[in-house]
Amino acid sequence: MPLFDAADAEIEEIAALINSAYRGEGSQAGWTTEADYIDGQRTDPAMLRADLAAQPGARLLVLRDATLNPALGCVWLEPAAGGAWYLGLLTVRPDLQDRGTGRALLAEAELVAGAAGARRIRMTVVSIRDALIAWYQRRGYALTGETAPFPYADPKFGVPRRPDLVFAILEKALPA
Repeated sequence: MPLFDAADAEIEEIAALINSAYRGEGSQAGWTTEADYIDGQRTDPAMLRADLAAQPGARLLVLRDATLNPALGCVWLEPAAGGAWYLGLLTVRPDLQDRGTGRALLAEAELVAGAAGARRIRMTVVSIRDALIAWYQRRGYALTGETAPFPYADPKFGVPRRPDLVFAILEKALPA
């Protein structure tokens, strides 16, 4: 499945895709929803554009079928310190989840990062997402024991319904 760097003209569609998979009524069709514990949008076009502009080397990759329409998924890759790359926003359309698309998208993202020099991939997952953490563990990711705080004070990331949200950090070494 080929991944393409997202063009600016695609940012609106990609933001809608991300929100459909993580939050809101449509997200309930898939298993990646955060709607039970975080209200509001997951992202918006302005945030995606600002993040891309602020992170040199970051890539927002989109997965499309052979006809190039519509977007089936997306993933964020960003170089970090010490040969690590951050992977985020791994998104698959809710109606396509549980069909291997996420596995294929993750594998392609790892290849892209590896080709760019990544030695390992790091990511954050809301710590209460046991099924999602287990899914990543089955793909070689391990909990590092590190956590990062959830941005409760910043509503642009959503409005938490629980007071105990933190991010668990996972990591996977890539082949040399």
